[in-house]
Amino acid sequence: MRSTPAAETFPAQTPAASQVFTTVLSHGPLTRLDAGRRAGLSPAAVTKAVRPLLEAGYLVEGADEEARPALGRPAGLVRVNGERALFIGVKVTGDELIAVLTDLCCRIRLARRTPLPDRSVRKVLASVAGLVHELLVHAAESGAPVLGLGIAVSGDVDRAEGVVRYSPFLEWRDIPLAELAAMAGGLPVTVDNDVRALTVAEQWFGAGAGLSDFAVVTVGAGIGCGLVVHGQVVAGAHGVAGEIGHVVIDPAGPSCHCGNRGCVEAIAGDAAIVTRIREVTGRHVADSAEAVALARQGVPGAREVYARAGEAIGRGIATVANLLGPERVIISGEGLAAYDLFAGQIREAFTAAAFGSAAQCDVQTRPLPFEEWARGAAAAAIQSFITSTPRSGQG
Repeated sequence: MRSTPAAETFPAQTPAASQVFTTVLSHGPLTRLDAGRRAGLSPAAVTKAVRPLLEAGYLVEGADEEARPALGRPAGLVRVNGERALFIGVKVTGDELIAVLTDLCCRIRLARRTPLPDRSVRKVLASVAGLVHELLVHAAESGAPVLGLGIAVSGDVDRAEGVVRYSPFLEWRDIPLAELAAMAGGLPVTVDNDVRALTVAEQWFGAGAGLSDFAVVTVGAGIGCGLVVHGQVVAGAHGVAGEIGHVVIDPAGPSCHCGNRGCVEAIAGDAAIVTRIREVTGRHVADSAEAVALARQGVPGAREVYARAGEAIGRGIATVANLLGPERVIISGEGLAAYDLFAGQIREAFTAAAFGSAAQCDVQTRPLPFEEWARGAAAAAIQSFITSTPRSGQG
């Protein structure tokens, strides 16, 4: 990695400015009046917030180029100037790094992948540095500054401190990743849980846009959950809010790497499904793709494993609905490749376990490639940039 020429800060470090900016980012172009209504701010507060953002080029007057020919659009629109700044997002998986370069509107300009044969912190940082350097070279051609790097990691991540407390798939404990990555390159770094980062992107640009209360549940190697409550992505006092993967639904169930038994993840995570299918079929099953193939072929016992996984996921989602009452739950993750094998059980278990009107929650699926997870990391970096003064090593 290499540093940008100078650290740049968001021109108006106030809650109102951040609120107006994110409102225009998610819903713009907007008139100042509409921005104020959506943000719950007075016209005077909006005017005060918008002025420095216009002067610094973060907001511009007028609609997007493609919208200008439309008739009847209101005058006085403001929108985010996506070309004003660039950000980098990196998603760290157990065996691969995915990196994207985005503009200020979190539109992907360039995406890169590299395998990760060694999960040691030193090797991962070196690989991240290589990807970031490549993206910075491309960014230099545009002339726009790169103002932040987001890194998304599964597990217990303390975003405020930039520390990975525990990542089971990487086998990391108490790694000051933001500090180490910033020392290596000089860019302000935000480190966040991968599902929470994805939730930020979904809140701003995806299936959660415009909703004040929703959840993102991811199925695959792990079972994750990102929560938005009253318009805010929730991490909780200890940074582990939304860990439905470790909600115990069967105390006599299989052991989980967290130390408990019968967690949703211990039943419905990819590794758990593969292990169980090996046990019930007596066959050597190398990975999830082979497990899915056996179930679709009707091999005795295989479909029942997926049915049990679907029931566990459905009960986990019902727990979220009962506790928080979200308007929508978005199911995503690489595990959706097998969705046809357990979709019915997810719905049945959710309906049975959801209390009263919680069952009215809109449960929908949204397949997303890993580039979108990296985009979520970039969104987390953008969020840090517009809500706090960037500091090397801090998220």
